[in-house]
Amino acid sequence: MQNLILASTSTVHGQGYLEYLKPTLKTFFSGVRELLFVPYARPGGITHEEYTAHAEKFFAQLDIAVVGLHTFKDPALAIKNAQAIFTGGGNTFVLVNALNQNGQMAALRAKLFRGTPYLGTSAGTNICGVNMQTTNDMPIVYPPSFKTLGMIPCNINPHYLDPIAGSTHMGETRQTRIEEFHSQNSIPVIGLREGSWLAVSGESIVLKGPHSARLFKQHSSPKELPTDTAIQSYL
Repeated sequence: MQNLILASTSTVHGQGYLEYLKPTLKTFFSGVRELLFVPYARPGGITHEEYTAHAEKFFAQLDIAVVGLHTFKDPALAIKNAQAIFTGGGNTFVLVNALNQNGQMAALRAKLFRGTPYLGTSAGTNICGVNMQTTNDMPIVYPPSFKTLGMIPCNINPHYLDPIAGSTHMGETRQTRIEEFHSQNSIPVIGLREGSWLAVSGESIVLKGPHSARLFKQHSSPKELPTDTAIQSYL
């Protein structure tokens, strides 16, 4: 019985960290007193301690304490005992590589399938798909597998960007990259725009936030799904 919020981003333009999600998270984490934070996705420029402190500052507003997964000698046991879990954004390759150490990926998967409340942003959202192959991140490390948690029967492309009208940029669009993925893979992909998220409860996957999402399926034209759509019926 998955119980997840999978957000495209932690911060939208003009707002503070997780500010746009604050009303939702207040309800979602109701009754939670301590949150386990997974800081592994940030590969440089900020330490795990600094990243955890960033999350701690926000969740203090909700009267929720935050403890970093990196502080435990037995991370898999910490995951097993967690009241709730948040995985922040960064580089998905780095995150997946780290979670595959010491059985953390398996422990996290088992924990989330038992219904533990989970928040993912960006890379933390990517890992809830079937695999990480629709991430926007550069492969700066080589994880042992691209397989991820499989909490939902599709992949996500966070930070989805539409082509800019009149742009002279000749590089591939996000849609082109996803179509390249579908030349080799049949897994559906949800292009999740900034400020939107998926609310997952059991088999229900509902799009929330101010924007539509774009659903890509192999051998099909992309489909726009308005907010509040029950996405699982389209997969």
